[in-house]
Amino acid sequence: MRILHVAAEIYPLVKTGGLADVVAALPAALAARGLDVRILLPGMPAMLKGVTDLERVIHIGPAFGAALITLRLGRLPDSGLLAYIIDAPFLYRRDGNPYLGPDACDWRDNHRRFALLGWVAAHLAAGELDQYWQPEVVHAHDWHAGLAPAYIAQNPALSTATVFTIHNLSFRGLFPLDYHHDLGLQISGANQSGIEFHGQLSFMKAALVHAKRVNAVSPTYAREICTQEFGWGAGRRTAWSGRRSFWHPQWC
Repeated sequence: MRILHVAAEIYPLVKTGGLADVVAALPAALAARGLDVRILLPGMPAMLKGVTDLERVIHIGPAFGAALITLRLGRLPDSGLLAYIIDAPFLYRRDGNPYLGPDACDWRDNHRRFALLGWVAAHLAAGELDQYWQPEVVHAHDWHAGLAPAYIAQNPALSTATVFTIHNLSFRGLFPLDYHHDLGLQISGANQSGIEFHGQLSFMKAALVHAKRVNAVSPTYAREICTQEFGWGAGRRTAWSGRRSFWHPQWC
């Protein structure tokens, strides 16, 4: 089975929390079981510096405000797994926190920076970017990768399985709803319910609605986010689906 993990962080290259640890450990554990696993990461300075033997796969763009985008493939320093790096200097080559600027506020173009991450995952799934490898499963981690299942779902010809893991429900990737035009999300009328959360565009909700399977980073956290105290508005309506075997917050 060919599996693509999509994330904004990976230990030891970029880490702000536990997400980076899971993304470093889970793909390696799957590879040890004989699965064909690769990882897709944004080309932040530490990613470009830390991934070895980087080679160009394809030039992309312009897209999402970046004039030059190059998809590269190399090996992670610890596990040796293959990793795709999205080299888009205009969007990613910024020092410091991957999400915040020097003023400690979100980068104003975060919607484009992380939409590109999901968009590239979808086009890898479509077989358009790497003629030698195409994932059967795309596993997106947290809101930064949340649009990957949405972009895949927009193409009815794709049979790619999608999985979304919630690492931190309190960060939902919220932006003005009309940004969906800028990001190429095909919604209108009632279809807005798949990405709209209290009048805003939510990358997290887009993933919860469009991924074929949803889970949480641990059974304990899955139970926590199904409560009113920790559900951030989702806990008031929850359901356990034994058929699909995951905890799924029902967003409204």
